[in-house]
Amino acid sequence: MMRDIGGGPRVLLRRLRELMAEPLEPQERLDRIVREIASNMVAEVCSLYVLRADSVLELYATEGLNPSAVHRAQLQIGQGLVGTIAASARALNLTDAQKHPAFAYLPETGEEIYNSFLGVPVLRAGRTLGVLTVQNRTKRNYREDELEALETTAMVIAEMIATGDLARLSRPGLDLDLSRPMSFTGLAFNEGIGLGHVVLHEPRIVVTNLFNEDSEEEVRRLESALGSLRLSIDDMLSRRDVASEGEHRAVLEAYRMFAHDQGWVRRIEEAVRNGLTAEAAVEKVQSDMRARMMHMTDPYMRERMSDFDDLANRLLRQLMGRGPEAIAESLPKDAIIVARSMGAAELLDYPRERLRGLVLEDGAITSHIVIVARAMAIPVAGQVTGAVSMSENGDAIIVDGDAGRVHLRPQADVEGAYAEKVRFRAKRQELYRELRGRPSVTRDGVAVDLMMNAGLAVDLPQLAESGAAGIGLYRTELQFMVAATFPRAEQQEELYRHVLDVARDKPVTFRTIDIGGDKVLPYFKSAKPEENPALGWRAIRLTLDRPALLRTQIRALLKAAGGRELRVMFPMVTEIGEIRQARELIDREVRHLSRFAHHLPTSLKLGAMLEVPSLMWQLDELMQAVDFVSVGSNDLFQFVMAADRGNTLLSDRFDPLSVPFLRVLRQIADAGKRAGTPVTLCGELAGRTISAMALIGLGYRSISMSPAAIGPVKAMLCELPAGELAAMLDALLGKPDGGTDMRGLLDEFARKHDIPL
Repeated sequence: MMRDIGGGPRVLLRRLRELMAEPLEPQERLDRIVREIASNMVAEVCSLYVLRADSVLELYATEGLNPSAVHRAQLQIGQGLVGTIAASARALNLTDAQKHPAFAYLPETGEEIYNSFLGVPVLRAGRTLGVLTVQNRTKRNYREDELEALETTAMVIAEMIATGDLARLSRPGLDLDLSRPMSFTGLAFNEGIGLGHVVLHEPRIVVTNLFNEDSEEEVRRLESALGSLRLSIDDMLSRRDVASEGEHRAVLEAYRMFAHDQGWVRRIEEAVRNGLTAEAAVEKVQSDMRARMMHMTDPYMRERMSDFDDLANRLLRQLMGRGPEAIAESLPKDAIIVARSMGAAELLDYPRERLRGLVLEDGAITSHIVIVARAMAIPVAGQVTGAVSMSENGDAIIVDGDAGRVHLRPQADVEGAYAEKVRFRAKRQELYRELRGRPSVTRDGVAVDLMMNAGLAVDLPQLAESGAAGIGLYRTELQFMVAATFPRAEQQEELYRHVLDVARDKPVTFRTIDIGGDKVLPYFKSAKPEENPALGWRAIRLTLDRPALLRTQIRALLKAAGGRELRVMFPMVTEIGEIRQARELIDREVRHLSRFAHHLPTSLKLGAMLEVPSLMWQLDELMQAVDFVSVGSNDLFQFVMAADRGNTLLSDRFDPLSVPFLRVLRQIADAGKRAGTPVTLCGELAGRTISAMALIGLGYRSISMSPAAIGPVKAMLCELPAGELAAMLDALLGKPDGGTDMRGLLDEFARKHDIPL
């Protein structure tokens, strides 16, 4: 008759905690654990099998089976009941185990006399590390609470395996599965190679103290923690390495504004006054927000949720006295962060000098965390499924940001090959610096202007450092995004004048304010939320409806460019009529400034960004209506392919180097050539060597990119026979598509001509 063990799981866990605290050798601890389980569950057998790196399950401890079988009895994954549990990561509860089709008899164990069987996988973060079983001679069904007790015990054993306690028990040359080399293929989010050791990014803090005894004291604690949080963000953004990088600055400044969001703070204070501790209030408000926003597909809202998650975790750490300095103290000198996802600012908690790379299970190339990492020149691989659960802190790891590959616990020859690749890249960087002063001319004498993208004053030193021919895209909206209110006309004028002063005789193309879509100003609210903001009230549509906003900016640009050339372009033009409206508005401002004898630009060139496919059927009219055209390849590609570039399910589905999109780009270049209107392309395509090569072959003679991309693109350009490539592309794009692998053919062309990609 079996005794009632209703309180069994609690008793068992208490005994396990006591066993874990005792100073025992690993084998003795395991033996005592299986003995305790067998006793608690009134089982005649309890056995633990541990998974080795060679995919073999080895018996590590048993109570009831032949003791001499320990470390001798072995099963392959999928073999027998134990192997089946390991392969499926699911429990088995059997009354008559020997009738199960997967049953396998191991003579050395003496288990043939046992009928009932309950086995559970030893899991850690979804990964199988072993199998824990109990058996009885009598045919019986194990109850739900017994299954739960065994699963809970398996979690404790998983931690023993993960912390390396059992490593000493393995025979020489037979490591546990934790040390098995693994490789993952994800997406290339930022180029570069990183060799180092895993640091698991685990910001989640579990709140256990839920109810307060003094609401006013909790409110004071909350206010103090919020003050510290805001100061820490200010300090983070004032660091030298952050200030010198401009591309990501708007993201971080917007993040700072969220930390001051009064609605968020008010909801937390209200939860405190309703009886929760400050920590529990933060957790509750964040859970409520997550529940409301979890079904939203808009990429901007997804990024906002990530930012608020980061802020909530950061605030919880402040409340619990765990600041960023604790992270820095424990970080290895060659840290590679492995995370499911991260907020845009979390990466800055880690000292830049110790970071070698970033691995993300989620995210897209346009995610805010990727923008920050790119600005910090950190290699990033994204969409690396399983990386978190398969990694342990301190594991050796390699991140190949060029190919989107990750090698966990790599073998010596793999590590050696990548170390050589890193040395080779360092030599290439020296070459890029040498190329800085060299003209950007192809091998057959075709000149191509390599311009850079910018958006804030901190970008400007990179104009000289990169050797760029000018600024092909100055994003004026970034100044608006980092401000608490609309920048006054004087502030705008001061910034634009500074940009032109630094550029000296190099051209600068200012794009008028491009807000709306995923670029939201906290102090500027639209009339109502839009279901699809990327296709909504944004860019020139917004500024023509709010002409005072555009007139103020145009007036500041005209005054700043007094005595110099001014180049202005309008974003997201859909119809030629919008250009006429904008031109009339500019003419009015020119007349106004002339009336008051202001120093005006010596010449004024107006351009349009081609991002909306409707302009493809107005190309000739467009080329006549403007002085230049700039192709916004990011938006144009997503609109042509009807694929949201922030959607991770589609991020790798369509290739911008496919025949359809290359034909679109060639049409634009040909139209510009016919009309004698200069055409520039700015966007992701311009900054990648293989796609930049294709653009030159299509006829583009000006491309604008991030400053870091100019060196690699120039190295490619100097070796490129542009005429030969143009002839090849003309022939290929003139044929029926038929699934032509344009990327593969471009790769082959580069190899044939020794062009560095």
